[in-house]
Order: sequence, then structure tokens, then C-alpha cells
Amino acid sequence: MFEFDDKPHDECGVFGIFAPGRQVARMTFFGLYALQHRGQESAGIVTSDGIVAHQHKGMGLVAQVFNEDNLAPLEGHLAIGHTRYSTTGSAKLRNAQPYLIETINGPLGVSHNGNLTNALDLRRQLLERGVGLSSTTDSEAITQILAAPPAIWGEAHNPQNGADIWVSRIRGLMRVAQGAYTLAILTRHAVYGVRDPLGLRPLCIGELDGGGHVIASESCALETIGAHYVREVEPGEIVRLDTSGITSIRGMIPERKRALCIFEFVYFARPDSRLDDAVVHEVRQQMGRRLAQEAPVEADAVIGVPDSATPHSIGYAAESGIVYTEGLTKNRYIGRTFIQPDDDLRQVGVQLKYNALTANLQGKRVIMIDDSIVRGNTCGPLVQLLREAGASEVHVRVASPPVRHPCFMGIDMATYNELIASNMDIEGIRQHIGADSLYYLSLPGMVGAVQEVVGGDQGYCNACFSGTYPIDIPEWLFEEDRSKLFFEGVWGT
Repeated sequence: MFEFDDKPHDECGVFGIFAPGRQVARMTFFGLYALQHRGQESAGIVTSDGIVAHQHKGMGLVAQVFNEDNLAPLEGHLAIGHTRYSTTGSAKLRNAQPYLIETINGPLGVSHNGNLTNALDLRRQLLERGVGLSSTTDSEAITQILAAPPAIWGEAHNPQNGADIWVSRIRGLMRVAQGAYTLAILTRHAVYGVRDPLGLRPLCIGELDGGGHVIASESCALETIGAHYVREVEPGEIVRLDTSGITSIRGMIPERKRALCIFEFVYFARPDSRLDDAVVHEVRQQMGRRLAQEAPVEADAVIGVPDSATPHSIGYAAESGIVYTEGLTKNRYIGRTFIQPDDDLRQVGVQLKYNALTANLQGKRVIMIDDSIVRGNTCGPLVQLLREAGASEVHVRVASPPVRHPCFMGIDMATYNELIASNMDIEGIRQHIGADSLYYLSLPGMVGAVQEVVGGDQGYCNACFSGTYPIDIPEWLFEEDRSKLFFEGVWGT
């Protein structure tokens, strides 16, 4: 898939539903449609009627993968779904999710968001036990771990006491898995939601009128199908959705300091979603206000890089008193095509994706707000585009700190060489992008903006900005070229 894009990408979105008497496949489709921003490479749905499981998945957008003909056979009253953006694993159908296998206890379907930092070791353990792996994802390793007897992974299970065998298997997985994971798991009779002990990636619970419950990466997916937001799945928690409603299983492993990815607030999450019981749009506006306080500049107009920086720009304009206007329009579909541009179109560059509104820019001193600069391959052309449209000055303000460190918890920022702020200082970046001035929101300013709206320090991972990781990262993950390991199939989502 071709994109003129400088944004990091979250790996995927997950969805699960238990709703007897409802068309769960259709509801899952619309839930995934609402989560499309979290992944555009593949999509899939698995359903169960309590006897057998049904599956369809494919490459492309949700609306491209599914139609009336392939949704109709997905019968049942429980379902899980997945929409994927690959990080280190290739964009191939074999890596599309959910995974579905048959076990001694019936069908098992798994949707996963995140990256396991010890996936290399887990894949080797599975291969040494004779388990065959057909993909290059750690998500498949998770599926095979769940399929194995829990005792293999150090978790005892006594079937005589009526304990849920799947809870025992999930507990076994949580004993050995390290890194980021939210899971939607389908079995014959229930859907399970699982969140890693640090809560690195989001997962929430919704309730349907007339019965039934939903889990989703973001609350926007709940509202799309008419479900009411209940709460977030807590870090380290297992929730089971079945005929008994919602069952919460906690205390699986020792508690750790919470570390939700702060980039969810900066960019990933849809602005109408709720995280930590706060509306993301409000948090982003507060980031913009903080940015205006830290980096004022005389100007005639504030514009945002659409659409992700719009809330930040509104906040900056409100705090600074400078008029907010639209300066760029975005072709929202150019980044969703798999057709590669030819050489002539490549020279056009970001103009394939953005157009300048000359009437709003002519002769004006412009502040262009962006939510982040990662690789630095679009900001410069955007500045040039504004100048060509008549802007007399272009001041760039970024509503997050410089991204200087790679992420290993489910975001495609995997090497230092990819990150412009790891290779240039601020003045070097300013010259590179051709701006009259450049300022990034400080780390305390960003964290403070989140805390002001959320109400205190809930615990966040800001490793891509600070270099302080909430978990131990194996040294080999910092290597610039890990492709040999990926192609050998021993690590990578």
C-alpha cells in the first residue's frame, strides 16, 4: 500500500462481541469499520454458533474485504474481529488475523494488538516442542501458546473444581508473555478480553441494549453499533463475555506500574474515543494550549495538518488568540490505494495527498500545527506547499516532543535511523523542513496536558520521546537490520 505519510502506525484494532439473537458478524463489521484508522492492510472476522466456528479474512480495507455474500455465512452469536497494520511482519494474507485453529477444547480464535518483546524466545520454544508455525507474527505464537495445556507454561489446572480451562490457558500465556498485548479471544461458548499488565495498548467494554456485551480497542467502535461504554479493561485483567454477562478475573500476575502508550492521546486514537475516561479530542486541545504557552509567535493564522492535528490547532488558536482557519485540505483516500504512483506522480509528492487553500494563506504569517514529526518526509514539502500558496512566513509547532527512540510495543518506529530527531538537532530539522521557526511541545508539557484533562497521573509510556522503557528491551531489538530474523520466521508482528 502506498502512502505519503510521516505518521507512525499502530499495529491493529481488535473487536469482540457476545450477543445471542443479534447479527454479530454484521455488528463486528461496523465495529472494525470504526477502527479502520488503526490498520488498513487486512481485516478478518471469526464467529461461532456454539458448535462450529466460521471465518473470513482478506487483504485491504474492511469495506473491501467484506460484502453481503461473505458476511452471510458467518453465523453465530459470538464473534471477534481484527484490522491490521503490519509493523515488522510482512503484509501478506498468512499474517492477517484473527487466527483460527481447532483445539481439544473446541475452536480458538485470536485477535492481537501489540508486540511481544520476547517473541523470539517463545517462537523458539514452540518450534522446539514440534509446533509448526505458518506466519511471521508473534500473534500466531500467542494462539499456539493458548492452545497448549496450561501446565506447559507453568499454570496448573484442575478440571474437577469447575475452573475455566481457557482462563487457565490465558493465565499461562500471561506468565510467559512480555511486552504489549490486548487480545480478543473466541472459544466455543465465550469471548475473552485480555490486557497486558502494563496496559500498554487500550481495550474497553461496552453493553448492548437488550442484552450482549462488546470489547473493542476504542470506544468509538462501541458507539458505532449502539453499545454503551461501560469501562476500560484494567491492566492485567481478563474479562469473559458469555451467557452470565461480564465476568472479571483479576490478580493474574503481580501488579506493575501502568503504562498506557501516550501516543494514543497524541495521534493514534480517534478524537471521539475515550481513554482513561477522557475524550481524546479534549486532551489534544489541551496539548495545543500548552504548546501556545510554551512557543508563542506573532502570526496571522493558525492551521493544522489535517486531520490528526486539527484538535491541537484549535487549542493553540484559542490560547494564543490567533484566528484558526483551514490552510490545507486532505485527499483522504490517496493513502488507502495499493496502486503505486509512477515517477511523474512521485515528483508531485505530498500534493497527491494535500492541497493548499490559497485564499486563506496569501500574504499571511502562518503557524502550522502538526501532532508529531517522526521521519520528517512530509513536513518540509508541506511548508513549501504553503509558501507556494502565498504564505509570507511559516512557523511550525509540534504538539508532542521530538521522537528520538524506537518503539517495540506495537508501533512501526523500530530503528534510530528512521527517526529524524535522532539524527538532527532542532535547528537542523528546522533548516531541513524550511520553516521560519520550529518548536516542539516539551515532555512535561505533553504529560501535564494529559494529566490536566484525565485528572492525575494514571501512568503512561513515553519511551519514544524519553528513551525510558517500561519493560526490559532485548539488545538485539535495537539492531538496525533485523530482517534476517524476520525472514527466518522467529520474530515479528
